Amino acid sequence: MALHFEPEEFAARRDRLMMVMAEQKLDAILLFAQESMYWLTGYDTFGFCFFQCLVVKADGSNVLLTRSADLRQARQTSNIENIIVWADRDNANPAADLRELLNDLDLLGRRIGIEYQTHGLTAANGRKLDEQLTAFGQLVDISGVVDKLRLLKSPAEVVYSRKAAELSDEALAAALKLIKAGADEGAILAAMQSAIFSGGGDYPANEFIIGSGEDALLCRYKAGRRRLTKNDQLTLEWAGVYRHYHAPMMRTVLTGKASKRHQELYEAAHEALLAVEAAMTPASTFGDVFEAHSKVMEAHELTRHRLNACGYSVGARFTPSWMDMPMFYSGNPERIQPDMTLFAHMIIMDSDTNTAMTLGRTYLTTNGDAEPLSRQPLDLIVK
Repeated sequence: MALHFEPEEFAARRDRLMMVMAEQKLDAILLFAQESMYWLTGYDTFGFCFFQCLVVKADGSNVLLTRSADLRQARQTSNIENIIVWADRDNANPAADLRELLNDLDLLGRRIGIEYQTHGLTAANGRKLDEQLTAFGQLVDISGVVDKLRLLKSPAEVVYSRKAAELSDEALAAALKLIKAGADEGAILAAMQSAIFSGGGDYPANEFIIGSGEDALLCRYKAGRRRLTKNDQLTLEWAGVYRHYHAPMMRTVLTGKASKRHQELYEAAHEALLAVEAAMTPASTFGDVFEAHSKVMEAHELTRHRLNACGYSVGARFTPSWMDMPMFYSGNPERIQPDMTLFAHMIIMDSDTNTAMTLGRTYLTTNGDAEPLSRQPLDLIVK
C-alpha cells in the first residue's frame, strides 16, 4: 500500500473520530469529503467527482462504497479492507446501493451522521441520498466534524507542510529567474510548476493564479497568457504541495520600476501582514487576526480596496480548492491553537488606478509567535 503515514497515526485519527461520534451518540457516519477519507485512511483519488461514500461505524470499522475504477485505487492507497462497488448502469442510483449497504451493516433505525458540506456530495446526489435515507434512520448533519479534527496538524503532517513550503519557495525562485520585460506568463507558470514536480511535489488542489497588466487585479485563475511589458505588474498565487499538503504564497512582482502607488500599497500590505502575524497566537481568534488586517488597511485608507477575508487554514486538500476552514474574516470566533498551518494573504486591488499589490505566506502556529514556513523575504520585488 502507498500509505504516507504510519499505522499508529491512522489509529490515533480513528480514535479521535470515535470519541466525537460517542459524544454525539452517532452509530455511524457517512463521509463524502475526499479530505476526510484521505485523513482517516490514506485513500487518494479524484474519483469523488462521482458518488462514493466511506461508512464509519461507532466501533471504528469502515466500508467504502465506490465505482469499479476506484477499487484498485482504494486497495493501493488506503488501509480500507472492505470495499463495495456500485455498478455503472442506466438509471443507476448509488444512494439506493448505499441504503442496502447500511441495512446489511445493521444500521436501520440508527443515528447516522452525514457530511453534506463537501464537493464530494453534489446537490443532486444529496437529494437522492435523502430520498433513500430519510425514513431509514435518524439523520444528523455532521459537516465540519472531521474538518475540525484535521485543523490541528500532527508532527508527521507538519513535516509534510514544511516540505510543501520548501517547494513553494523553490517555485518563486524559479519564477524570479524569468520575470522581466518580454517574459511569457506561460513560461513563468511552467517553471514554477516544474520546480514543485521535480522536488517530489504534487498537483495543487486549484490552479495557480497568474495575471499581469489588468489581470494582476484578479484573484482567480483565468485562461490566456500574455508577455510582460517594460513597466508591468504580475500577481502570483501558488502553493508548494507535498502529499497533498499545501503551503500557499502570494506576491505581486513589478518590472521596470515601482510606481508611487505600488510603493504605497506595498507598504500597507507589508505592515498588515506583520500585524496579522503578531496576532496569530493562542490569545487570539480568527476574527481578531482579520481585525489586525482591517485596522491597517483602514489606517492607509484602503478599506474599499481590500477583501473581506485575509487568509485561511491549509492542509491536505483536493480539487477544486486548497482553501480550508476556518477563515480569517470579521467576527470569526474560532480560536488560534498551536499546530495549525495557516495562510495569510494581504490583497489590495485598486481599480481606480489599476494597481495591484499582494503579499502572503504560510505559517505554523505555536504556543507563542507564529512561525513563517517560507524562507523568502517580504521585500517588494522589482525586476
